[in-house]
This record gives sequence, structure tokens and C-alpha cells, in this order.
Amino acid sequence: MNQPQNHFGERHPATEDVPPEVAANPAWQRRVARLERWNRPITTLWQRLRAWTNMVFVDHGIFRLIYSNTHRVGRHAWRSAQPAPHHLGRFARAGGLTVVNLRGGQTFGSLPLEREACIRYALDYRVFVLRSRGLPDRETLLGAIGFLDQIQYPALFHCKSGADRAGFMSALYLLAREDAPIETAQKQLDIRYGHFRSGPTGILDALFDAYAAEHAKDGIGFRDWVATRYDPDEIRKGFRVSNWASILVNRILRRE
Repeated sequence: MNQPQNHFGERHPATEDVPPEVAANPAWQRRVARLERWNRPITTLWQRLRAWTNMVFVDHGIFRLIYSNTHRVGRHAWRSAQPAPHHLGRFARAGGLTVVNLRGGQTFGSLPLEREACIRYALDYRVFVLRSRGLPDRETLLGAIGFLDQIQYPALFHCKSGADRAGFMSALYLLAREDAPIETAQKQLDIRYGHFRSGPTGILDALFDAYAAEHAKDGIGFRDWVATRYDPDEIRKGFRVSNWASILVNRILRRE
């Protein structure tokens, strides 16, 4: 079936492969309408005011204006929470070349503001959607590694809070691009960034724990492990979530 496209000529990741019965649901149609609203370029002062208001108060940007959770990753990458336009300007002036948005179909005003800022500051804007509560399949994980191979650096990886998906992509970057030790990569998923391995997002830690165990046996490289041994179903079987961490991540912090 034909999927809604945004005004930048791209498909909405959150609306692809939707069954007809879902597409006919009023709640789904309202979500698509929100996606359409924020995927339009900003052309009026009212649209700009609405986008900023939505980013600050609905997408919790007021906290990110105080603390952007920005950190350097290895030699050629950075990680952060959802950046505001002035954050992207600072990144560009520091020599940054690529901005990677790890969020899915966004229904927030931060999206058009980010895209507009990337155009203004000549930054290459990319999207690679990741989940924070589930493991990618092998094809997606290999795709992420391939994606990291073809973008320009320095790059900035960001999700909403800069805790989970940004940490996961940063760990992938260190393993795949800088051949960093697994122990170094695992530090990208840490409580100092706001990541809780005891909660549902700890499934990301479980992936790297599985690789660490295999690497300790025979020194297999990360790329080879993903291509030949990575088994998300097996990793899920051994993963457990604590109740307190689940409540904290899902209900209090309200992570996407």
C-alpha cells in the first residue's frame, strides 16, 4: 500500500507496512496527521513559535536546554539528547559534519527545527531508527554497521534523552569504527548518561554482554560475531527486568 510521505520526500518510518485495518483506525490517523504536521518545513512565524513551544514543553526540551547530555565518543563522534538549533550551530562551528537522528517517527516540533538548523549550518542530516527496549535483528545490526561506515565524521548521534539509543549507537561506533575494546564500548551504556541496565533498556547491555563472552573465548571480532553468531532470541531468553527500574524508565522518565 502507498505510505504517507513527508514534505522532504522521505517516508515516515512509523507508517511503513501498516495493515489496512490499522490505517483505518482513527487513533492511527491522528498520529499520521501529527507526523505530517511536523514534517512540513517551517514557513511562518506562527509555525516557528508553535514548533519551539512543542519542543520545549511537549517534547521535554526545557530540560535539555539546561543539560543537553552531550559527550565525546572516541576520536570522531559525539552523543547527545535531542539538540536544539543552537546546539547544532555549536557542533557545526566545532567542525561537525553529520547529525544522526536515532528517533522514530517524530510527532514533535523538534524535528522541523532540527532539519532547518542542519540546512542552515551545512550539516548532513541522517536518520537511523533504533529501539531502546528491543534488540535489532541481524540485518538491522549489520545495516547500522554499514551506515557507520558510510557517513562523514565528526558525527553526532542523538535520541530523545541521550541515554539509551545514543549510547547503543556510540558503542557500535567504537567497536565497528575504532576497534575499541568491548569494555570501553560498554561504558557508553552507563548510569552517568541516564541509562539503567536493570530496566527494559538493559536489553541493549545484554547484547554487548553476549559479545563480550564470545570474544573472551576466542577473540572473535565484533563484525564477524554479528555476521555469524549474533542470536537476539537467545539473548532475550536470559534477560530479566527489575520492577523498580521498569517503573522508573517507563512511568517516571517516560522514555520513548
